[in-house]
Amino acid sequence: MNVSVIVPAFNAAATLAECLAALQTQTRAPDEIIVVDDGSTDRTAELARASGARVLQQPNRGPAAARNLGAQNARGDLILFTDADCAPSPDWIAQMIAPFADAQVIATKGTYRTRQRELIARLTQLEFEMRYERMARLARIDFVDSYAAAYRREIFLQAGGFDATFPVPSAEDVDLAFRLARRGCFMRFAPDAWVWHHHPTVLCMYLARKARYGWWRALLYLRYPEKIRGDAHTAPILKMQFALLALIALFSFGAWIWLPLAFGALASLLALVATTVPFARWAFPRDRAVALAWIPITLARVAVQGAGLGAGLVWHGLVTRRAR
Repeated sequence: MNVSVIVPAFNAAATLAECLAALQTQTRAPDEIIVVDDGSTDRTAELARASGARVLQQPNRGPAAARNLGAQNARGDLILFTDADCAPSPDWIAQMIAPFADAQVIATKGTYRTRQRELIARLTQLEFEMRYERMARLARIDFVDSYAAAYRREIFLQAGGFDATFPVPSAEDVDLAFRLARRGCFMRFAPDAWVWHHHPTVLCMYLARKARYGWWRALLYLRYPEKIRGDAHTAPILKMQFALLALIALFSFGAWIWLPLAFGALASLLALVATTVPFARWAFPRDRAVALAWIPITLARVAVQGAGLGAGLVWHGLVTRRAR
């Protein structure tokens, strides 16, 4: 099978060279590397051409549209996606395409790694690794992230590719995976297909990203209500944390009317803290600083992600639909 690797890039001059160098030194060489320049104003296209990549250009329309353009023009039977700020491991392509030996498999998902030493980056990586442990136990998955994704090109195009109405990196990759899962398509996790990545390094960036995830996850839940029950990637305890957050808000509001309800808010807060303990225990032997920081950071994360989810449900469910 021929393999096309597609990299969407917007003002990616600072990171693209490392990404392309990693792709050019694979144990299984790609049959082509396509860089889709999404309306960059820096040297992105110039650097891509200098590396020998095939360059496609479009006005700035977002990574979903950029990936679709690459897929439409790709020559490979398999199309692999990674991001311009990722550097794939030497056997990334080989690991990503190995599951396709099974004719049932139509997509695979790889993993993140990081070399960063900042606390927030290490915490983010351990969050991913706990999810990866869960996914590795599953025979099939329903969640494929575009930083390390592979599809049979024919199936990808038949499904309509990524939803290009997503204007920024958000949930377009998960939307496609949920769409394929609804059709009964077989997707598999490839845990040894990893890419280096730079995670957020400061708390405000981390929380802003979580709020954005909540906002776009609301749209996915409206489109795919069956996924409210859970998916291969999302920690099951997260739903409980959101429910406890809602109870804290309700009891706190009610306490202004009837003070004893404050005890309900306190009990809900203590229960929320208790939900953070399993991850902290798991993380402790791996990174003690992350384990100790996890509880307060989780409380902040649940608050902002829950707010993003609530605002997203209102906006996508009411405002956007009325506008239509």
